[in-house]
Amino acid sequence: MDYFQKELETMSADQKFVLQSEKLVKAVKYVYENQKPYREKMDAIKLKPSDIKSIKDLPKLPFVTKQDLRDSYPFGMMAASRRDLVRLHASSATTGKLTVSGHTQHDIDAWSECAARSLVMAGADRESIVHVSYGYGLFTGGLGMHYAAEKLGAVCVPASAGNTQKQIQLLVDFGADIICCTPSYIIYLTEEMERMGLKPGVDIKLKGGCFGAETWTEEMRADIEKRLGIRACDIYGLSEICGPGVASDCQYKTGMHFQEDHYFPEIVDVNTLEPIGYKEEGELVITTLDREGMPLLRYRTRDIASLNNDPCPCGRTTVKLNKITGRSDDMLIIRGVNVFPSQIESVLLQNPNVEPHYHITVDRVNNLDVMEIAVELSPNFALDNVAGIENLQQKLKAEMASALSVGAKIKLVSPGTITRFEGKSKRLTDLRKK
Repeated sequence: MDYFQKELETMSADQKFVLQSEKLVKAVKYVYENQKPYREKMDAIKLKPSDIKSIKDLPKLPFVTKQDLRDSYPFGMMAASRRDLVRLHASSATTGKLTVSGHTQHDIDAWSECAARSLVMAGADRESIVHVSYGYGLFTGGLGMHYAAEKLGAVCVPASAGNTQKQIQLLVDFGADIICCTPSYIIYLTEEMERMGLKPGVDIKLKGGCFGAETWTEEMRADIEKRLGIRACDIYGLSEICGPGVASDCQYKTGMHFQEDHYFPEIVDVNTLEPIGYKEEGELVITTLDREGMPLLRYRTRDIASLNNDPCPCGRTTVKLNKITGRSDDMLIIRGVNVFPSQIESVLLQNPNVEPHYHITVDRVNNLDVMEIAVELSPNFALDNVAGIENLQQKLKAEMASALSVGAKIKLVSPGTITRFEGKSKRLTDLRKK
């Protein structure tokens, strides 16, 4: 079995407890002394750094939210001095203000190590050529996987996002065996490769990939693996913590191995915010254990997921993050029912007569929420088969009502109709907000 840092990826429970406890105690003291907004949170509940003695004391600490980061824009949450910061990343926000994240060289090195572990889980080694199709810039995806490839000792192709025809030409000419991009973009690339008559294993040498930055389903993973003949690994990250590499899954797909020596995960009840057990679904909360630039204690990610500690055949002992099912702040509420786009995707991908390209439109008509799902027909489905289209619409409508507990109008459209995106896909238009 291949590892990047075996001694850290296969620690015993006792070793992990000692390491995490030591790091947390130091982190709380560091944050209290250097991050004014969080010190004020601790003072408000009369909590001192000396009250935190081990990782078991983590629930005593207050949460940090994205709003805290916006309120302290741009540098209020930085704990390191300007002299020690080496890079700033940022993510967009609906308010117009960026969520800024600062890194020291130590932070970049730790992040690169974690992301390199992800590449190894996808099948990469020092002989690999890693094609990075995440966007470069303030977004963390491109540079995150770029530094990971270099940390591993592999060759990195910094293709960035966009210019699909050039991307495919580079894949053919350079013979990359690992690709990093969004799930929706690898499907788009695959469609273009098929249209061009390129054959996996012959013209395209890919054997694995790290796909993240948006939610995707097991059905989509199976589709990618079947069409390209590769190992498709889920990778998780967020710019506020570092970027891709916080967690990723191995070939056994038992969940995404969380890099617990640097980032500690909790799952809390979405209503009470109290910690809940393994395999119970709630909101993911992350604590950075040794970050210097912008450490975050108990950061509420808004991602809905669960953890599991089942043994993995790969031998890694880290707790595993089950697939993200949605976001608490992106969740749709349709007539009082919670609906996640990933649930819709799961239904559609089980039907061979439609493609994994869809768009959800939500509106309010006569004070009643209505939802329409436009989905592309498979190229093999006859567009002039009126009876067949009507039957497919009714079938999908019934399956959607069963899965979501709320009705939706199904609109079947011709192949290639739904807009493709080279970065994160935009699958939702909510007209109720206008």
